[in-house]
Amino acid sequence: MSTGLEPEIRDRILADPETILGDADVMRALVGARDAELGANVVDIRGRAMQALEDRLGRLESAHENVIAAAFDNQSGTAIVHRAVIGLLEAVDFEDLIGCLQSEIAPLLRIETLRLIVEADPPLPKLPEDVFIAPPGAVDRIVTAGRRAPRGDDIVLRPASPITQPIHGRAVASEALLPLDLGARRPRAMIVMGSADATRFMPAHGTDLLRFFAQVLRLVLLARLRG
Repeated sequence: MSTGLEPEIRDRILADPETILGDADVMRALVGARDAELGANVVDIRGRAMQALEDRLGRLESAHENVIAAAFDNQSGTAIVHRAVIGLLEAVDFEDLIGCLQSEIAPLLRIETLRLIVEADPPLPKLPEDVFIAPPGAVDRIVTAGRRAPRGDDIVLRPASPITQPIHGRAVASEALLPLDLGARRPRAMIVMGSADATRFMPAHGTDLLRFFAQVLRLVLLARLRG
Protein backbone atom coordinates (compact mmCIF):
# COMPACT_ATOMS: atom_id res chain seq x y z
CA MET A 1 0.00 0.00 0.00
CA SER A 2 1.31 3.40 -0.95
CA THR A 3 2.13 5.71 1.95
CA GLY A 4 1.95 8.89 -0.14
CA LEU A 5 5.50 9.78 0.93
CA GLU A 6 8.55 10.02 -1.21
CA PRO A 7 10.76 6.95 -0.53
CA GLU A 8 13.67 9.14 0.53
CA ILE A 9 11.53 11.07 3.06
CA ARG A 10 9.96 7.85 4.35
CA ASP A 11 13.36 6.22 4.82
CA ARG A 12 14.68 9.27 6.72
CA ILE A 13 11.68 9.28 9.07
CA LEU A 14 11.96 5.54 9.75
CA ALA A 15 15.69 5.89 10.35
CA ASP A 16 15.30 8.82 12.75
CA PRO A 17 11.71 9.27 14.05
CA GLU A 18 13.01 11.74 16.67
CA THR A 19 13.22 14.23 13.81
CA ILE A 20 9.42 14.43 13.83
CA LEU A 21 8.84 13.85 17.54
CA GLY A 22 11.20 16.68 18.43
CA ASP A 23 9.52 19.21 16.13
CA ALA A 24 6.55 20.84 17.88
CA ASP A 25 5.14 22.36 14.70
CA VAL A 26 5.17 19.04 12.84
CA MET A 27 3.57 17.19 15.76
CA ARG A 28 0.91 19.87 16.08
CA ALA A 29 0.08 19.49 12.36
CA LEU A 30 -0.15 15.70 12.69
CA VAL A 31 -2.49 15.93 15.67
CA GLY A 32 -4.63 18.47 13.81
CA ALA A 33 -4.85 16.19 10.80
CA ARG A 34 -5.90 13.29 13.04
CA ASP A 35 -8.63 15.39 14.68
CA ALA A 36 -9.95 16.43 11.27
CA GLU A 37 -10.07 12.80 10.16
CA LEU A 38 -12.04 11.72 13.24
CA GLY A 39 -14.67 14.42 12.78
CA ALA A 40 -16.24 16.91 15.14
CA ASN A 41 -18.13 14.30 17.22
CA VAL A 42 -15.07 12.25 18.21
CA VAL A 43 -12.57 13.39 20.80
CA ASP A 44 -8.98 12.13 20.52
CA ILE A 45 -7.88 11.88 24.16
CA ARG A 46 -4.26 11.35 23.19
CA GLY A 47 -4.27 14.49 21.08
CA ARG A 48 -5.86 16.53 23.86
CA ALA A 49 -3.36 15.14 26.37
CA MET A 50 -0.50 16.02 24.05
CA GLN A 51 -1.81 19.57 23.70
CA ALA A 52 -2.15 19.92 27.46
CA LEU A 53 1.41 18.65 27.97
CA GLU A 54 2.70 21.00 25.30
CA ASP A 55 0.99 23.97 26.96
CA ARG A 56 2.42 22.97 30.33
CA LEU A 57 5.89 22.57 28.87
CA GLY A 58 5.59 26.03 27.33
CA ARG A 59 4.71 27.53 30.71
CA LEU A 60 7.59 25.70 32.41
CA GLU A 61 10.05 26.89 29.77
CA SER A 62 8.80 30.46 30.18
CA ALA A 63 9.12 30.26 33.97
CA HIS A 64 12.61 28.79 33.60
CA GLU A 65 13.67 31.63 31.31
CA ASN A 66 12.27 34.19 33.76
CA VAL A 67 14.20 32.63 36.65
CA ILE A 68 17.43 32.69 34.64
CA ALA A 69 16.84 36.31 33.62
CA ALA A 70 16.15 37.32 37.24
CA ALA A 71 19.30 35.54 38.43
CA PHE A 72 21.36 37.29 35.75
CA ASP A 73 19.90 40.68 36.72
CA ASN A 74 20.68 39.92 40.37
CA GLN A 75 24.27 39.06 39.59
CA SER A 76 24.67 42.12 37.40
CA GLY A 77 23.12 44.38 40.06
CA THR A 78 25.40 42.96 42.74
CA ALA A 79 28.50 43.63 40.63
CA ILE A 80 27.37 47.22 39.99
CA VAL A 81 26.79 47.92 43.69
CA HIS A 82 30.14 46.36 44.60
CA ARG A 83 31.93 48.69 42.18
CA ALA A 84 30.07 51.66 43.69
CA VAL A 85 31.05 50.59 47.22
CA ILE A 86 34.70 50.41 46.18
CA GLY A 87 34.32 53.97 44.87
CA LEU A 88 33.02 55.09 48.30
CA LEU A 89 35.96 53.45 50.08
CA GLU A 90 38.48 55.13 47.77
CA ALA A 91 37.40 58.67 48.79
CA VAL A 92 40.33 60.36 50.57
CA ASP A 93 38.29 62.66 52.84
CA PHE A 94 34.75 63.85 53.60
CA GLU A 95 34.68 66.49 50.88
CA ASP A 96 36.01 64.06 48.29
CA LEU A 97 33.38 61.49 49.35
CA ILE A 98 30.50 63.93 48.91
CA GLY A 99 31.91 65.24 45.63
CA CYS A 100 32.22 61.77 44.10
CA LEU A 101 28.61 60.76 44.85
CA GLN A 102 27.19 62.60 41.84
CA SER A 103 30.25 62.66 39.60
CA GLU A 104 31.46 59.06 39.97
CA ILE A 105 29.15 56.85 42.04
CA ALA A 106 25.92 57.84 40.26
CA PRO A 107 27.29 56.80 36.82
CA LEU A 108 28.51 53.50 38.33
CA LEU A 109 24.98 52.83 39.62
CA ARG A 110 23.54 53.89 36.24
CA ILE A 111 21.35 56.58 37.77
CA GLU A 112 21.07 60.29 37.04
CA THR A 113 21.26 61.76 40.56
CA LEU A 114 22.71 60.78 43.93
CA ARG A 115 22.44 63.39 46.69
CA LEU A 116 22.98 63.46 50.44
CA ILE A 117 20.36 65.35 52.45
CA VAL A 118 21.19 66.55 55.96
CA GLU A 119 18.77 68.27 58.33
CA ALA A 120 20.63 71.19 59.90
CA ASP A 121 19.35 74.39 61.51
CA PRO A 122 21.45 76.45 61.52
CA PRO A 123 23.51 74.87 58.68
CA LEU A 124 26.65 73.10 59.81
CA PRO A 125 29.74 75.05 58.68
CA LYS A 126 31.89 72.02 57.79
CA LEU A 127 29.52 70.39 55.31
CA PRO A 128 30.65 70.39 51.64
CA GLU A 129 28.66 72.43 49.13
CA ASP A 130 27.23 69.34 47.42
CA VAL A 131 25.33 68.34 50.57
CA PHE A 132 21.67 69.35 50.35
CA ILE A 133 20.88 71.20 53.59
CA ALA A 134 17.26 70.90 54.71
CA PRO A 135 15.36 72.24 57.73
CA PRO A 136 14.36 69.93 60.60
CA GLY A 137 11.46 67.66 59.68
CA ALA A 138 12.26 67.78 55.95
CA VAL A 139 13.26 64.10 55.77
CA ASP A 140 9.88 63.00 57.11
CA ARG A 141 8.04 65.31 54.71
CA ILE A 142 10.06 64.01 51.76
CA VAL A 143 9.55 60.36 52.70
CA THR A 144 5.82 60.63 53.31
CA ALA A 145 5.02 63.06 50.47
CA GLY A 146 1.36 62.83 51.45
CA ARG A 147 1.48 59.07 52.14
CA ARG A 148 1.66 56.97 55.29
CA ALA A 149 5.10 57.23 56.88
CA PRO A 150 7.15 54.00 56.73
CA ARG A 151 9.39 52.81 59.54
CA GLY A 152 12.51 54.84 60.09
CA ASP A 153 14.84 52.32 58.47
CA ASP A 154 12.65 51.60 55.46
CA ILE A 155 13.94 52.26 51.95
CA VAL A 156 11.32 53.92 49.78
CA LEU A 157 11.09 53.19 46.04
CA ARG A 158 8.55 55.24 44.12
CA PRO A 159 7.79 57.43 41.10
CA ALA A 160 9.59 60.76 41.42
CA SER A 161 7.75 63.22 43.65
CA PRO A 162 7.56 66.98 43.02
CA ILE A 163 8.85 67.53 46.56
CA THR A 164 12.25 66.08 45.61
CA GLN A 165 12.65 67.99 42.33
CA PRO A 166 14.88 70.70 43.91
CA ILE A 167 17.08 67.97 45.39
CA HIS A 168 17.58 66.12 42.11
CA GLY A 169 18.10 69.36 40.21
CA ARG A 170 16.90 67.71 37.01
CA ALA A 171 13.95 65.71 35.71
CA VAL A 172 13.81 62.12 36.95
CA ALA A 173 11.04 59.54 36.63
CA SER A 174 11.64 57.31 39.67
CA GLU A 175 13.56 57.64 42.90
CA ALA A 176 14.91 55.77 45.91
CA LEU A 177 15.09 57.23 49.42
CA LEU A 178 17.71 55.66 51.71
CA PRO A 179 17.61 56.86 55.35
CA LEU A 180 20.95 57.04 57.17
CA ASP A 181 21.21 56.76 60.94
CA LEU A 182 24.27 58.84 61.87
CA GLY A 183 23.66 58.64 65.60
CA ALA A 184 21.63 60.42 68.26
CA ARG A 185 23.94 63.44 68.47
CA ARG A 186 24.07 64.02 64.73
CA PRO A 187 21.44 65.46 62.38
CA ARG A 188 19.12 63.22 60.36
CA ALA A 189 20.36 62.31 56.92
CA MET A 190 19.16 60.52 53.82
CA ILE A 191 20.42 59.54 50.39
CA VAL A 192 18.19 60.35 47.43
CA MET A 193 18.70 58.52 44.13
CA GLY A 194 16.97 59.53 40.92
CA SER A 195 16.62 57.73 37.60
CA ALA A 196 15.22 58.81 34.23
CA ASP A 197 13.82 55.27 33.90
CA ALA A 198 10.32 55.08 35.41
CA THR A 199 10.79 51.34 36.09
CA ARG A 200 14.17 51.60 37.81
CA PHE A 201 12.82 52.19 41.33
CA MET A 202 9.42 50.55 41.84
CA PRO A 203 7.76 49.66 45.18
CA ALA A 204 7.68 45.95 44.28
CA HIS A 205 11.44 45.76 43.76
CA GLY A 206 13.80 44.26 46.33
CA THR A 207 15.95 46.58 48.43
CA ASP A 208 18.74 44.30 49.69
CA LEU A 209 21.44 45.78 47.45
CA LEU A 210 20.35 49.34 48.15
CA ARG A 211 20.35 48.61 51.88
CA PHE A 212 23.88 47.23 51.63
CA PHE A 213 25.00 50.35 49.76
CA ALA A 214 23.36 52.62 52.36
CA GLN A 215 24.99 50.73 55.25
CA VAL A 216 28.46 51.04 53.69
CA LEU A 217 27.91 54.74 52.95
CA ARG A 218 26.74 55.32 56.52
CA LEU A 219 29.89 53.72 57.95
CA VAL A 220 32.13 55.67 55.57
CA LEU A 221 30.36 58.92 56.46
CA LEU A 222 30.76 58.26 60.19
CA ALA A 223 34.46 57.51 59.71
CA ARG A 224 34.99 60.73 57.75
CA LEU A 225 33.01 62.81 60.26
CA ARG A 226 35.09 61.49 63.13
CA GLY A 227 38.23 62.33 61.21
